[in-house]
Parts: sequence; C-alpha cells; structure tokens
Amino acid sequence: MATAQKLAEQIEAAEKEIREKENSLKELRQKHKEQDSKERSLRRRDRGEILENLIEASETLTDGQIKTFLEKTIKTDFALKILTEIKEQNGGATGVKSETANKPED
Repeated sequence: MATAQKLAEQIEAAEKEIREKENSLKELRQKHKEQDSKERSLRRRDRGEILENLIEASETLTDGQIKTFLEKTIKTDFALKILTEIKEQNGGATGVKSETANKPED
C-alpha cells in the first residue's frame, strides 16, 4: 500500500508541476503579446513622424486625405519597384507584386 500512496503523491506532484508550467507559459505568452504590441505601437508612431516630416503641411490634411495619398502613390509600379529593391538590399523576400507584372506581354 505504501507504494500506491507514494505513486499517488508523485502523480499529484507531477500534476502540480504541469499546472505551474502551464501558468508560467501563459504568463510568458502574455508578456510576448504585450511586447509585440509595444513594438508595433512604437514603429507606427515613428513611421507616422517620418511621414509627417516628409509631407509638407501634413497637419492641414485629414487622415482620409493622407490615406488616399498613400494608396495612390505606394501602389504605383514605380513605388513598388523601389520598395522591392529596398527589400532585396535587406536580403528579405519582397512579397510585393507589381500590377503590371501579372499582365501578359503585348
């Protein structure tokens, strides 16, 4: 009987350890999520500052106007080509496709 009780205690200890590890993992995942969110917020703030510095009198434009400007300029073949070149210089895959790249040759 002593061995059965000893095994039961070992099982209980192992289950407790598993619960503690699961809680620790949950906390780590939450910290990781929070850190990713902080980094994303900082990146967005920094890029917004860059944008405002590059667009003359940007404070007079609405968010919608800025969005329209970016959509119309960034989606051009020229802008996509430059972005692709920049990404290639960094050694990363581009994932950016030019709209004319999919068109058949005439």
